[in-house]
Amino acid sequence: MLKIKRIYETPAFEDGKRILVDRIWPRGISKAEAQLDLWMKEIAPSTGLRKWFAHQPERYAEFSKRYEQELAAQEVKVYIEQLRSWMESGTVTLLYAAKDQKHNHALVLQEVLEGK
Repeated sequence: MLKIKRIYETPAFEDGKRILVDRIWPRGISKAEAQLDLWMKEIAPSTGLRKWFAHQPERYAEFSKRYEQELAAQEVKVYIEQLRSWMESGTVTLLYAAKDQKHNHALVLQEVLEGK
């Protein structure tokens, strides 16, 4: 099972394995507060793509396409497969810091992992 949530939300037992999927550590939260199992920054959008997107909703469709291309790269596939493996054996929660809950990279990653 796969879930996504903002890292600023209170951790819950139901989260299962908590994976931060941002390249940059989120502001204002300590590592103890985050209660992470893993920080998988390698699977986050590249710095160039992240800066280009700049959380502008009108760029989300193009951002999604470009991020999916990055996720298809050989060096990222190992992380995709690891996440899918964990999903088969329990709940995985992808954590992100973006304020916009409708236009962020974790949603794109969720779609890729779920094969949508």
